[in-house]
Amino acid sequence: MKRSLIGDSATPTDFGDLKVFSGSAHPQLAKDICDFLGIPQGQARLRRFPDTEVSFQIDENIRGADVFIVQPTSNPVDQHLMELLVMIDAFRRSSAARITAVVPYYGYARQDRKDKPRVPISAKLVANLLSAAGTHRVLTMDLHKAQIQGFFDIPVDHLFAAPVIVDYLSRLDTPRLTIVSPDAGGAERARAYAKRLGGELAVIDKRRTEDGTAEVMNVIGDVAGRTCIIQDDIIDTAGTIQKAAGALKAAGAEKVIACAVHGVLSGPAIERINNSPLDQLVVTDTVPLRGDALQCKKIHVLSVARLLGQAIRSIHEETSVSSLFV
Repeated sequence: MKRSLIGDSATPTDFGDLKVFSGSAHPQLAKDICDFLGIPQGQARLRRFPDTEVSFQIDENIRGADVFIVQPTSNPVDQHLMELLVMIDAFRRSSAARITAVVPYYGYARQDRKDKPRVPISAKLVANLLSAAGTHRVLTMDLHKAQIQGFFDIPVDHLFAAPVIVDYLSRLDTPRLTIVSPDAGGAERARAYAKRLGGELAVIDKRRTEDGTAEVMNVIGDVAGRTCIIQDDIIDTAGTIQKAAGALKAAGAEKVIACAVHGVLSGPAIERINNSPLDQLVVTDTVPLRGDALQCKKIHVLSVARLLGQAIRSIHEETSVSSLFV
């Protein structure tokens, strides 16, 4: 049995030394995870041929190592997904003992069932691709639907950013607090936040007009004179959040904060956030901010590097990750 060293303590493991590598999607998150673990980041060269094909080479011996690849499949999604698959193949062919794909944001998760004729189940397709490339297990965070874990035939550690977000929200001065779900489907998640923060629960009922040209936002619950926190898993173009914030203000909310795990923030998202009555938008760094998002004063970013680092250490040492769910 080999032994691996993390920090100052040696822990027995069958998978050799712990190695953390990064793709191009979020190198800062990988660096922060390595800083928490107290280990150097793995050395590799990720380049592209003139026709944009991925070129990857590992610059250190990883035979018998326990390898973790940090790569959220954020924008550009296809490029980062292909990078991850190529990297996994390289580690498999270089005789890594175990390969864990650390995918804080799991792309293609929104098509997780056949809800229309002749459509794919892309969440399952990506799971198949990761397994076929040689992944032994997956570490991810706040999947769009929890049942996506069942699409894998390999172990999946599904973390939640709730401890990080709840800790931040609990330190805000919000004496009259209401947690708001932007739709009926997110009510369970919002209820869990309300319970932990000691707040009330409200739900926004979205309904299209008869001609389908607009959405009417009906607020179900008491929000007048209260601080409302809209809780969601993903904010993409921010259309729903913008309309929800407007509906809450119209219903008498004193302050409106939105929080989401994955700040995808595509297209007109930043313009909508700036023009909305939102007081603050809280996201985590599962997805890196780029472009105009970096200049948006309403956005506050929370780090999940420590949470992911703790999970990586637990997986490496073969100990329980259950304590990270509270």
